[in-house]
Amino acid sequence: MTMLIKTLAAVAAGTVLATSAFAQTAREIRGASPYVAIENEPAPKLIVDPPLPEGLAIGVYWAQYRVENLRIVPVFGAGALQVSPRIGHLHVIVDDLPWWWADASDNNTVDIAGLPPGEHKVKIALVDANHNFIPGQEVTHTFTVPASAKSTHAHNGN
Repeated sequence: MTMLIKTLAAVAAGTVLATSAFAQTAREIRGASPYVAIENEPAPKLIVDPPLPEGLAIGVYWAQYRVENLRIVPVFGAGALQVSPRIGHLHVIVDDLPWWWADASDNNTVDIAGLPPGEHKVKIALVDANHNFIPGQEVTHTFTVPASAKSTHAHNGN
């Protein structure tokens, strides 16, 4: 019986130690506090996953993203360039069209609905508060919406 108790105690202690070894701090998950300026901030980084096949099947582009060393917020202008930790947003360009839109929502997924069947290209770029591209921080997806996809997207009330 003593051996069983010792074994159970060792397993319990090992579990507690392993759990605390893998715990992450709020800073590791959420990033730096906005109350303290960061000296020598590392370069921002944009990570974008490939579009979700479930969306493409219905003519919708959904691509999840995250950024490192930058906060995506709806703040613009020269004064915003002095903020630490740095801030910015995304520019989204579809099929090389001459227009784009700024996405400052930080909802972790770019959503483009109503794409007709065929090949498309979406470029997502990380930019600063003055809309300047951050070098090397853009991702382009080329994908095909299948012919079986709906080319319209229903909206409430329409």
